[in-house]
Amino acid sequence: MKNLLKFLCLAVTFSFLSTSLSLAEGFNSVYSADGVYVIAAGDQGNIFRSYNSGNTWAKYTETGINFKSVFTLGTDVWLATDNGKVYKSSTISPLMTPYSTGVTTSVNSVYFVNANIGFICGDNGLLMKSVNGGAVWSSANTGIAAGIKLNSVSFKDALNGIVVGDNGKVYITANGGTNWIPEIVTTTRNLLDTKFYSDGIGIAGEWGTLLFKSTASAWNYVDTKINTDIRGITGVSFNDIHVCGGGGFIRNNINGNNEFLNFEPNPMLANLVDIVYANGIGFAVSSLNNAIIRSTNGGTNWGLTAGATATYNWTLKQATSGNIGNPFCLHPQNRNGIFILAGSTLYRSLDKGNTWTTLSSGIPGGNCHSFFVNPLDTNIMVATKGSGSTSGRVIKSTNYGTTWFDLIFPIALTSYGMPLEADPNNPNTLYLAPDGDSMMVSTNYGNNWTSLGGGEPGNIFRSPCDVAIQYGNSNVMWVGDGVTGSGTGKLWKTVNGGINWTLVNSTTGSEIPMIATTPLNVNLVYHTTWSSGSFWKSTSAGSNFTDLNQSGSLWATDIARDDPTAICYDLYGSNAYVSLNGGDNFTSVNVGSSPAAGISYMDKANLLIQHGGGVFKFSVNYSVITAITENTISNIPNSFALAQNYPNPFNPTTNIKFDIPKSGNVSLKVYNELGKEVNTLINSFRSAGTYEINFDASALSSGIYFYTLRTDGLTATKKMLLVK
Repeated sequence: MKNLLKFLCLAVTFSFLSTSLSLAEGFNSVYSADGVYVIAAGDQGNIFRSYNSGNTWAKYTETGINFKSVFTLGTDVWLATDNGKVYKSSTISPLMTPYSTGVTTSVNSVYFVNANIGFICGDNGLLMKSVNGGAVWSSANTGIAAGIKLNSVSFKDALNGIVVGDNGKVYITANGGTNWIPEIVTTTRNLLDTKFYSDGIGIAGEWGTLLFKSTASAWNYVDTKINTDIRGITGVSFNDIHVCGGGGFIRNNINGNNEFLNFEPNPMLANLVDIVYANGIGFAVSSLNNAIIRSTNGGTNWGLTAGATATYNWTLKQATSGNIGNPFCLHPQNRNGIFILAGSTLYRSLDKGNTWTTLSSGIPGGNCHSFFVNPLDTNIMVATKGSGSTSGRVIKSTNYGTTWFDLIFPIALTSYGMPLEADPNNPNTLYLAPDGDSMMVSTNYGNNWTSLGGGEPGNIFRSPCDVAIQYGNSNVMWVGDGVTGSGTGKLWKTVNGGINWTLVNSTTGSEIPMIATTPLNVNLVYHTTWSSGSFWKSTSAGSNFTDLNQSGSLWATDIARDDPTAICYDLYGSNAYVSLNGGDNFTSVNVGSSPAAGISYMDKANLLIQHGGGVFKFSVNYSVITAITENTISNIPNSFALAQNYPNPFNPTTNIKFDIPKSGNVSLKVYNELGKEVNTLINSFRSAGTYEINFDASALSSGIYFYTLRTDGLTATKKMLLVK
């Protein structure tokens, strides 16, 4: 037993965790074989265990050990680390035995076929096999190219397995790892996770990479329509695959949805790095916080576990002035990049809005309403500025925003909307909707324009606030039209590229400032309404709309680029509203600045908004509750003893100290005066030693309680008094 490492502390009673804290917070892996015992592990020895399907958690810490992967089977638990070791534990004890693999390379994945046969993979082509439950490991990498970083290994049975790694490397074995055969897949992206089902295989990777195949078929390459990473894959079969990643999305291919466009609403606003389903219960984790989420209905919806809560706020990232439209533009060639033309100054961020650099200033034309960067050449930029019949203008830069020239000046443009839109399907095509005129189109990024049609008599629009184009079909477009004080906002739709228009929604508000669409669901359309009205949703490609019963003067809106269940809108004031379940309900968060201007929902974890004071970023803090705090006080005591709690009486926390001279199963429970159990503080294996428990009784009412310690046939009970 000399190799046993015992976790010395179990903390924290109330931990307020942020998505930007140290490596000690967050997880790299989560696993459950039965949906009851669950373990999550991460860097700096961070481990959470639950023995009741995630209803409560115990937190363990082993400083200095970075856990990369965890796997359970029966009562056995294995944890892989970044220093070449594999630790073995059990579902009934927190004790761990470290086993050396003979290398110091990072072990990125561990998988066991049965209690004896297991595999690990890692950096530098590491692929090893154990036939005695992980005690001894031997190389099993015949056929694996030297130096390849392998990220995930999975087996269908003792013979058939798969391992995936960087640069699109995939290897298959049919003889239990005796040798591996390269599998040709047409991607060079880093592959991060894989699952070998009884009837097929799934692989997930960076930049939205997702491929799957049945046992006998060729690979299916999924157009996931995202550029964020897919990091976790789980499910019970080839036709029931669930994946997670990006800023917190979970999606699946249930019911034959081979594009994985079934999205599972969940409360995580951070990168999801691993997911597991067992007996219909799912768990998923982020590497940035300790908030483990759970689904008990196959992914229909997810929630935070163990009473965890989330609090939201906005943080100013860049002071700006000017604007009333939406002059954000995602960097077309850098997935972490975004621009904003705020008034006369052009800013750029390459870290998802956390820090900003000024690219140019003194750009003419007053407030900016729309701004776009050419996807083929980022030196080319176009914007609309100014307003009214004599001061509206369309300007262009061909040198990365350093100098600008007029494309059209003057032109009658709205003073409050976004009359210019870039075609997401054709990189050089722009659409422009002037006041009192027809829609216009340019196929050479603004150099020349052709008139199309409009919805009002005379084939015009009144004062277009926003233009939206359906992803994948440029014939389908919408225009939000309105005049301040008119009393009626109108949403128009075309299905023939802007020639003819149909009125699809008319609202009591005088304007429709912004329209939100997404490539992840072309039938999903939202729009806002100012100065009265509501927030409107369509699931019929904008042909019919439902009133979501939101009040106020609504302004900007956007849908998360990697998860259409996440949506944000703001008021023309200081409040913004976020929904994580497709608009079923919203949370209001005060930005602290007004008025509203624009929104860019880069991914589910990265939401930017411009209000009067500048660019603000949405952030979340998770409050994670673990049951108790436990510390080992001294070496092995001479006798069994249970001390009186202190302080006593107490409110609401107290300490309970006990001695156990022999290792064994320990139970420490709290009962009320009627003998009913009200809390289990410990119910698992403990080594001989002296322990001290800090018990938080916030959930209990005032009164007399009893705590009972049982171990190795010995029992002791003490009385304590809670006074609130």
